[in-house]
Parts: sequence; structure tokens; C-alpha cells
Amino acid sequence: MKITVHRKAHFNAAHRLFRKDWDDKRNLEIFGKCSNPNYHGHNYELTVSVTGEPDPETGFVMDLKILKELIYEEVEEAFDHKNLNIEVPEFKDLNPTAENIAVVIWNKLRQRIQKKHDLEVTLYETPRNFVSYKGE
Repeated sequence: MKITVHRKAHFNAAHRLFRKDWDDKRNLEIFGKCSNPNYHGHNYELTVSVTGEPDPETGFVMDLKILKELIYEEVEEAFDHKNLNIEVPEFKDLNPTAENIAVVIWNKLRQRIQKKHDLEVTLYETPRNFVSYKGE
């Protein structure tokens, strides 16, 4: 029997979508107002889902208190109220699209969650725009 547990979190961050090797005109054509050289921000909503068999002793797939702490340490402390392009090392040479942010978060959490568990990250950039990543 496999069960999925979910933990929600949020963080606020600024970013600019652009490619350094493109001029401003090309960046504007592809990324629109998201390529603003002065950056723009989002109130990101995050759902982290862990799937596995419940432990026979505790009944937990994963202790949600531990998951909460991992998300705080790996995501909220690292990303909240930051300029992703400038202050978060993972985005020094990686365009901080919602897709890339989700992959970075997944990779950071994957290192800290037991391999026997499946992991999925769902990141809402806006209430209507969101991405999911399962490591595939």
C-alpha cells in the first residue's frame, strides 16, 4: 500500500527571465515583461509530495514535521525574499523559470529524503500557472 503525503509552503522572490547571450530585444520577444532588467516578483506556492509505504511502527510515510523542516532549510531560507538571479547560486547560469526552480527544489530535497520514497514538487508561480516535477 502506497500513500502520498503533502506539505505546502510559500516564498516570495524576484527574478528576471533572460538569456545573457541574447540582446534585450530578443529577450523581450521571448520572455515579454518577465525579462524586465529591473526584475519582478512572485508569491510562489509550493507543494511537496512524498509517496511511500507507511512505516508499520509509526503509521507515517514520512513525519510531516521533518518534511516541514527540510522545506524550510532547503527552500524557504534559500529563496524567500531573494533575487533568484543574483542571490541564489543555483541560478547564476540557469534561467529561473518556474520549470527550473521546480527542478532545483526537487534536487535539493531529493538529497535529504529517503530514496525509497517517490518525490514530487509542484510550484505555483501564479494561481493559474504552475509546474510539477517528479525527477523524470
